[in-house]
Amino acid sequence: MISLLDIRARIADGTLSATGAIRAARERIAGRDPSIRAVLRIAPEAAVPESGPLAGIAVGIKDIIDTSDMATEFGSGIYAGWRPRADAAIVSRLRALGAVPLAKTATTAFAGLDPAATVNPRDPGHTPGGSSSGSAAAVAAGMLPLALGTQTGGSVIRPAAFCGVAAIKPSFRLLPTVGVKTFSWALDTVGLFGASVADIAHALALVAERPAIEASAPERPSLALCVQDFAGSPDADALAALDRAARAAERAGASVRDLVLPEPFARAWAAHPTVQDFEARQALAWEYAEHRNALPPVLRGQLDRAQDLTAPDYDAARREAHRARRLLKDLFSDIDAILTVSSVGRAPRGLGSTGDARFNRLWTLMGVPCVNVPVPGDGLPLGVQVIARFGDDGRALAVARMIEGALRRA
Repeated sequence: MISLLDIRARIADGTLSATGAIRAARERIAGRDPSIRAVLRIAPEAAVPESGPLAGIAVGIKDIIDTSDMATEFGSGIYAGWRPRADAAIVSRLRALGAVPLAKTATTAFAGLDPAATVNPRDPGHTPGGSSSGSAAAVAAGMLPLALGTQTGGSVIRPAAFCGVAAIKPSFRLLPTVGVKTFSWALDTVGLFGASVADIAHALALVAERPAIEASAPERPSLALCVQDFAGSPDADALAALDRAARAAERAGASVRDLVLPEPFARAWAAHPTVQDFEARQALAWEYAEHRNALPPVLRGQLDRAQDLTAPDYDAARREAHRARRLLKDLFSDIDAILTVSSVGRAPRGLGSTGDARFNRLWTLMGVPCVNVPVPGDGLPLGVQVIARFGDDGRALAVARMIEGALRRA
């Protein structure tokens, strides 16, 4: 993989130019993507900014995020060739920092559950996850040092875990979603993929204009080890990776204790699909009314079922989410972060599914920051999630960076 911080260091010491870094990214995509199919289109040749804190950084943009110089098709033939007039707010911010939004990366249709054509760079016979499949795979394959994704259920953390890259789903609304195709306005969150936790921390601090995000972790952070029993059981491999991460955290000075989430969290977890699908029914109302037969089968069925949801159903689900958010705030009063699995297990074999978001969706509903930390080992990648209180993205990243370092030293 290609480190954002390494590129910036080489530019700073004069051994690499921003133009050279972008040219190298184009060459890597041309050489590697034909077998991975993570990249849909490349930005036209243009002058490369030589100044700015992200100069020389080529960025992958998930294809539900508007770009003025490349088509944005939302992973669907309904929008084939669609060219927005303006960049999404997050893309404009990247350009202002000197970065080059270089590639549109593959997404499932409308960020739903129907797989895209992308394969897992670690093993092409396995899914890369979804819906941000192209962004995770492009970073994992060393084509790009930074990529944007979005998460409504588990669409950043799960593909990051499957592909073995660092990623963050930040606190809800920390990054703007203006110019991003909506699936659920109460859940959709723009996230980042990179080669390491330090890379994504640096990028998030710049993009969000919050330097404190790169702050260090507490000297002896207090971590809560959590397995969401109501979501079912993770695979044995996922549990082993969680244990390895917990032991690494302890070696680095953290205290680790078990946490069993109380019943209101189970009800909130069960409420997530109602919030998501009631809003998706409205966000995709035109596509459903005018192009239902052109929608892929899983999304079409999801929207068919969503027609039966009522406003009282939705309001009751939102109340469950609100109760759990208040309770989660109290739980964080004496812990710095929660440590849990990022996925059920390794990336499933075959390309007919993007995997299961059951261990992600509660935290998306809570709006809290979640960081995927890859856990080194044999076989396909595994990851763990570090979760902090709402708005404390810097702490989540600092604890994740500490665990990542301890795992590498093991």
